[in-house]
Amino acid sequence: MYRAILPEGQIECDRYDHVENGVELYDEDGTFIAFIPYANLHALADERLYTESTSEGERSIM
Repeated sequence: MYRAILPEGQIECDRYDHVENGVELYDEDGTFIAFIPYANLHALADERLYTESTSEGERSIM
């Protein structure tokens, strides 16, 4: 699971594809969710960043 981080919020997806001017997001069934232009995409993060901790304790990703 991934999260597309945008200025307005976040969109969760199961997979993504890089295309010429941005990324296309898809759910677990392969259904298209959204197209995000690179100019609007702050980050594309693996869901594990939000759910796993390190041996040093929790880390902030913001």
